[in-house]
Amino acid sequence: MGTVVSIEIADDLPDPQLGELVSSTCAWLHEVDARFSTYKDDSEVCRFRRGEIALADCSDDFRLVLDRCSDLWRDTDGFFDAYAGGPLDPSGYVKGWSVEVASSRLLAAGSRRHYISAGGDIRMRGAGPGGRPWRVGVRHPWEADKLSWVLELTDGAVATSGTYERGAHVFNPRTGTAASGLRSVTVVGPDLALADAYATAALAMGEPGLAWLAKRIDEGYESAAVTDDGRAFTSPGLPVAS
Repeated sequence: MGTVVSIEIADDLPDPQLGELVSSTCAWLHEVDARFSTYKDDSEVCRFRRGEIALADCSDDFRLVLDRCSDLWRDTDGFFDAYAGGPLDPSGYVKGWSVEVASSRLLAAGSRRHYISAGGDIRMRGAGPGGRPWRVGVRHPWEADKLSWVLELTDGAVATSGTYERGAHVFNPRTGTAASGLRSVTVVGPDLALADAYATAALAMGEPGLAWLAKRIDEGYESAAVTDDGRAFTSPGLPVAS
């Protein structure tokens, strides 16, 4: 997926079991990468793009992801668009979804306390080391060695979308131009797939995305954002560490 994934398991389990949990998680993420990568010519996404495989013949996971992307396109009034850059690119959903699934798999396999981070998208369950909540630093969008916020939570997801690392990679589908107005958007909530997609959609909206994010609070999603001119906004329930 073009990023680094880190896995921390805080359960008091035998080393062989911990090793197996990590190995199985890595195997799942490599499977996702092989299927959804837009950089690998033999991936399912690339084959579908070229018309070499029909949707009916695609994997269950592939069809599920496309269905979810369609739902998000509707729910965000078109601002989350897997076709925004032209060819199909579901990456804005896949990364968060794959980590959310990885966490669910870990839970089913016996890990109730873990933390998975994939390029700034994080899913955590239970208490962290020492029984304390997990802490997540949200990077300052201009000064890489500083943090805008430190979040503290147990069960939940944190996703950040911004222009400060990858440049103009999110587009406003209404104008066809690079998103502007917001420098960084962080969304916290119960599901990483949605948190990631919501952060991407809000970034694409620009400053109107702030009002749109406020409407997601009733769904259980809190947020923080920094505008292009340096103003910072947070929702009332954002779990900022004291």
